[in-house]
Amino acid sequence: MSSQVRLVRPPATATPVPVLDPAQRSVVDHAGGPLLVLAGPGTGKTTTLVEAIVDRIDVRGADPASVLALTFSRKAAEQLRDRVTARLGRTVASPLSMTFHSFAYGLVRRFTPAELYTAPLRLLTAPQADVMMHELLEMHRPALGWPTSLGEAVGTRGFAREVAAVLGRAREKGADHEELVRLGRENPSAPELLAAGLFLERYLDSLDDHGSTDYADLVRRAVMEARAHAVDLRREFRHVFVDEYQDTDPGQVELLRAVAGDGANLVAVGDPHQSIYGFRGAEVRGILDFPDEFLTRSGERAPVVVLDTTRRFGPAVLEAATRVARNLSLTGALPPEARERFARPRAMPDAPPGRVEVFTYDSERAEAERVADLLRRAHLDDGVAWSDMAVLVRSGRSTLPVMRRLLTAAGVPVGWQPTRSRSARSLPPSSC
Repeated sequence: MSSQVRLVRPPATATPVPVLDPAQRSVVDHAGGPLLVLAGPGTGKTTTLVEAIVDRIDVRGADPASVLALTFSRKAAEQLRDRVTARLGRTVASPLSMTFHSFAYGLVRRFTPAELYTAPLRLLTAPQADVMMHELLEMHRPALGWPTSLGEAVGTRGFAREVAAVLGRAREKGADHEELVRLGRENPSAPELLAAGLFLERYLDSLDDHGSTDYADLVRRAVMEARAHAVDLRREFRHVFVDEYQDTDPGQVELLRAVAGDGANLVAVGDPHQSIYGFRGAEVRGILDFPDEFLTRSGERAPVVVLDTTRRFGPAVLEAATRVARNLSLTGALPPEARERFARPRAMPDAPPGRVEVFTYDSERAEAERVADLLRRAHLDDGVAWSDMAVLVRSGRSTLPVMRRLLTAAGVPVGWQPTRSRSARSLPPSSC
């Protein structure tokens, strides 16, 4: 006797439409052209971004394939895509959101002539690029003429990593091997630049020979292809959105200029106070100079909208955060009124005030003991799960091991994971 199986469609659940404040609504209703949105923590920037994308598709009738949203991590791209499709109430064939490097890789794969490589261009991981660079440094060391002041360091893996970092920053800022060689010859006091330029030429040739590319070279190639096919790309991507714009580097800005420059529809969202990726080439100047870099079709500066109502915390926490942020300067092309409004965010009228406490201690042990005591009291007295608490430390290299050891000795179960910032690490007490 065979049993029958029926597939039953689950009941559709409509995603609630968020209530937007006037600043958020102005972003959604933006008529077109470039727009910079300054948004601090908790001001609803992702919600605004989602609603703006939904507006372009559902209200203005844009083809989903003509909408491109760029972010800086796969997780953020997936979350943005999920939220947009949930609001649309349907899936779409186009990706909608992707990382800068994923978009760059797609451009290079799409426009690179098929006969140029025997196989599809391969993107090297960071360890693979390090190995290739170390081997090339060993192979070409006598011919490059590294200054004798570097001594035996030239043959070490640490030196290879330093060379990789320098060349990566140079390429992200648009400097090729010819530029480095020129700088080295014009500055006899910096012979390492000449050697670095000569090495970069050999490294790029080696990448071509192997049909490979690394992350820095990927953006450079993508910029070249985007410039060559700018007309087609601008016709294809009618609406471009960028999240976390403060983390862009000059190469990524050039890529955006090719795809969505000259007054095209570009909405960039970011917070200059949260620029944390300077160690890998990001420049906060990108967001500070956006109004001058992306002009409207009439040649005017791009308008700036400030999301200044925070929903994440109350006035006491907001005031503490604002006092710290006021020590960070905002220069560039930002209009004075936008700078002033961004520097003075507001909390929701009905938000609980919150509490900020500052403790100082004479030693790391005293500090760790106090933190452990707070965690234990929260867990035992208030019933807070260990996994719902976290300790943030400034340095993962120096502070994290000490804090972890002292918390463990105090009876607090500890796990750890990196946060967005390289300079701050979290120590979430693990679940019991």
